[in-house]
Parts: sequence; structure tokens; C-alpha cells
Amino acid sequence: MSALTNDMRTATGVITRSNTGIPSSRLAMWFLLGGEVLIFGGLLVSYMMGRLAHPEWAEEAHHTATTIGFINAIILLTSDLFVVMAHADAQRKDGASAAKNIMITVALGLAFLVIKGFEYSHEISAGLTIHKSVFWAYYYLITGIHGSHIVVGIIALTLVARTAKRGEQLQRVETAGIYWHFVDMVWLIVFPLLYIAK
Repeated sequence: MSALTNDMRTATGVITRSNTGIPSSRLAMWFLLGGEVLIFGGLLVSYMMGRLAHPEWAEEAHHTATTIGFINAIILLTSDLFVVMAHADAQRKDGASAAKNIMITVALGLAFLVIKGFEYSHEISAGLTIHKSVFWAYYYLITGIHGSHIVVGIIALTLVARTAKRGEQLQRVETAGIYWHFVDMVWLIVFPLLYIAK
């Protein structure tokens, strides 16, 4: 018997697992994010252990731009609101409105990256490079990996917005939204660890 017999396609074209009723795309995203939690979790636990063993890192952390990090936290929290609005639009089958809210989220994600780029530029020009200390190596590694996830999210959301605008594949709005919520949540953990805990 084919493994596909455990799947069923709903009237909207969404494939769900027959034994759970959960869309396959949602299950796949949760599995993906499970792996992402291990990556970020391992990295952040490693950083925290190093921070506890090296109190001198607190002095290094004094040079992080707390205000900029806070502004970026507000930007991502705001982008989360528009993802939620896009999901509500998708549930109402209003693809055009969902696409509009997704593109606002994309714009906010781009704003985050631009601000982070200016922050990196300022820090590097001040000599705060990856070679300065172990703290700064962690800083660039953690924020760089997070930034790469923002880029992936922007690309995914842009593709979802294109189909949503045509009223197609609206279930993808939720799937991409789950990923974006995860990326935002990671920043809300990274921000206090790198910027506030001085």
C-alpha cells in the first residue's frame, strides 16, 4: 500500500495527514523549526556558558548598540502583527489583502537588515571585529545566522505574496508566517543576551 494513502487532499487542495488532520505543510514547518531550535539553542547555550565563565565579556557587551537593537526588536514585533493580519486575510480568502500585509512584513524585514548593516559598519569601523575577542566572534556568528534567516524569510514571504495576490495557495501564508514568528522570537532572545545583559 502506498505511503500516500495516509494523506488526503481537502477541497481547497491542502494535503493533510489523515490521522491528525494537520496540513502536511504545517507539519513540515514544525519539523524544520525543531532543527532550527537545536541550532540556535546550542549556539546560545554555548554563548551563555562562555559568558558565565568570562565576566570580562560584560565590558565587551557595553560596546553593543542597545538602542539600535531595541529599534530592530520593535521592527520585528511590528512585522509579526502584519503576518498575523495576513493570516487572518488568508482565512477569509482575501488574497489581495494578505499579499499587501505580507509585503509590509517584507519591507520591515528589509528595514531590519539595513539597520543591522549600518550597525555592523559602525562596529567594524570602531575596531569591534570578529577578531577582537571571543565575545565579538559570538556576536557576529549569532546575529549573522539570525540575519541569514531573515533573508530566507523575506524570500519565502515574497514568493507567498505573489501567489496569495492571485488568490492561490493561501495556506502557505500560515506556513511562512510560522517561520517568520520563529525568526522574530529568536531575536527577542538574542537581544537581551547580547545587548542588555551587560
